Amino acid sequence: MARTASSTAFAHTQSLQSLRGLHGRSILRLSDLNADEIRATIALALRLKQNYGLFRDVLAQRALVMLFEKPSLRTRVSFEIGFQKLGGCVTFLDHRNELIGAREPVGDYGRNLERWCDVIVARVFKHATLEQLRTHCAVPIINALSEIAHPCQALADAQTLVEHGIALESCHLVWLGDGNNVCLSLMELVAIMGGRMTVVTPPAHTPCAELTAEIQTMAAASGATITCTDDPSAIAGADAVYTDAWISMGQHDCASKVAALQKYTVTDRIMQIAGPHAKFMHCLPAHRGEEVTDAVIDGPQSIVYDQAENRLHAQNALMLALLGATESTQRTPTNTVPMFAQQS
Repeated sequence: MARTASSTAFAHTQSLQSLRGLHGRSILRLSDLNADEIRATIALALRLKQNYGLFRDVLAQRALVMLFEKPSLRTRVSFEIGFQKLGGCVTFLDHRNELIGAREPVGDYGRNLERWCDVIVARVFKHATLEQLRTHCAVPIINALSEIAHPCQALADAQTLVEHGIALESCHLVWLGDGNNVCLSLMELVAIMGGRMTVVTPPAHTPCAELTAEIQTMAAASGATITCTDDPSAIAGADAVYTDAWISMGQHDCASKVAALQKYTVTDRIMQIAGPHAKFMHCLPAHRGEEVTDAVIDGPQSIVYDQAENRLHAQNALMLALLGATESTQRTPTNTVPMFAQQS
């Protein structure tokens, strides 16, 4: 059913109301957002991607501090360039050689930073570090990766699926490989939005049992279905097949893990089982020849670089919402606002 001008305007108003509700909050896991907030964030990300000129300088005089205990390409560059595109300034603090809290308590560190900046983005080894920052900081904290969650990646992935015509409420997403932090955030995405997710991992490398149980409760409330199996043939009929590096940053002596994952490599044969319309997804960096072959990641079903690009737009939309700056500097006619894909 086609949208009327009045229904589009109403949806835009509802979207703005959802975004306003995010003002001042921290996002440590995707489950810190509800379904309406995810839809609204994606809708704003699509607007940004279409025309950043509408949001020029909306974050002027705002400051972002980035705390990174782990190396990064996509996360660091997309946050730094993204915040600057909106008129803000960025300070990067490299914690790869000295973890947050080593020099002074995390709480003291956070209470200093909140006096100077408007938002903190942290990429950490321990999720508890983020929780301590949230407890002691008056400014929003955004998780740029921890051992249990990668919510910004999941938001960008959600935007990418929508752009490729895959409705989150009805999609079948398949995860193949190690049940890591990205897998858990995608499980949260499906549990919140609905649809179906099949998690295919070796028995020894399933997602965290405690978090899986929590996510299954969320899925029951939304009507989503999340199934965990060790059978790669379960990917049949997928809308998207997703994998990630088998060895996460900081893991060592992983020969047995690599051996257990060998049959979970995403190959042409795996994509054939998924079906001709299935998209291939990867959060990158990829270890070509391990979790995915060159033919797949460079093939026509791959949308990995769309995912990488959308990190910038989805994160910018989130930061605008957390900072209460979701109104563009120019009025946009309601009939041209890109809206979140919905089933009619």
